[in-house]
Amino acid sequence: MKYKVTLNGKTYEVEVEHGKAVLLDEYEALAPAPSVTAAETVSTPVNNAPAPAPSAPVSLASGETISAPMPGNIIRVDVKEGDKVTSGQVLVILEAMKMENEIVASKDGIIAQVVTSKGAVVETGSPLVVIA
Repeated sequence: MKYKVTLNGKTYEVEVEHGKAVLLDEYEALAPAPSVTAAETVSTPVNNAPAPAPSAPVSLASGETISAPMPGNIIRVDVKEGDKVTSGQVLVILEAMKMENEIVASKDGIIAQVVTSKGAVVETGSPLVVIA
């Protein structure tokens, strides 16, 4: 699909196929860009870098898995395997939409596995920590 995106007075014509974006043309915007429908909105920045290869599925330890409630970046992991945690204790800080979100323990227990790490990019439902 082709999109026209206006940013800082410049209009970019972008084509997106199979998760990759290609810049087709760039020019100065002379008038406000026409209204764009929600289906045509591009929500990710355009870059020509290849997408990272999908990682192999992670084998999870037994216990209750704490998952990411939204996509974002992990900016801090406050626990390590073997730590005792209490219900409501902060486990991970997830940055999403310029806000820091505390991901907390849902029950008392011991950390059986830390699946994520600082700097990781996670999607909704990605496992972060397993509590036994």
